Amino acid sequence: MAVDIALIHFPVINKSGETIGSAVTNLDIHDIARAARTFGVDEYYIVTPYADQQELAEEIIDHWLTGHGAQYNPSRKSALSLVRLTDSLEGVIERVSNKRGRRPILITTSARLQENSITFLDTRRHIETGEPVLLLFGTAHGLAPEVINKADYTLPPIGGKTGYNHLSVRSAVSIILDRLLGVQEEKNSEIFNQSQFTSTYTKTL
Repeated sequence: MAVDIALIHFPVINKSGETIGSAVTNLDIHDIARAARTFGVDEYYIVTPYADQQELAEEIIDHWLTGHGAQYNPSRKSALSLVRLTDSLEGVIERVSNKRGRRPILITTSARLQENSITFLDTRRHIETGEPVLLLFGTAHGLAPEVINKADYTLPPIGGKTGYNHLSVRSAVSIILDRLLGVQEEKNSEIFNQSQFTSTYTKTL
């Protein structure tokens, strides 16, 4: 599966629509890495040009890869092993292009519907045919326009029936990865039925 993800900390926008840089957070590193490992993402890039933020991220990652955390929680080590630090989106695109042998399809995410929108189903079809895909997620109040404009497509906003639309990026990543890479409903039913059969069969032995 040729899917990579990137969490962008610059350029992003604030609530006034101004382009800013955002801070790296411990929760984003951990929870997105765990989601990436769960759904089979190849690499998870954290994009920030700020040296102090890169240093913070490196300390957190190193603790779980080589420090006490590696022995204390091997599952967390497995998830954090997917994380890569880069200082620009261009660097991510270059790395993924070299790894895949061609430029990946760039797909951004947004809380607002964009003109270059693509459905989750069509995106899943791209993935299932083996095309390299790079999913871009924004921090703060979302990706800056220059990032959206670089993308081939943008996924539609995640929404419920309440009109409230302020998910954390960690929640959005998990939902989107499940829609694109998770077991589909009909397959879920098959797995459940097989599991139920196995459990019932085992009890009769």
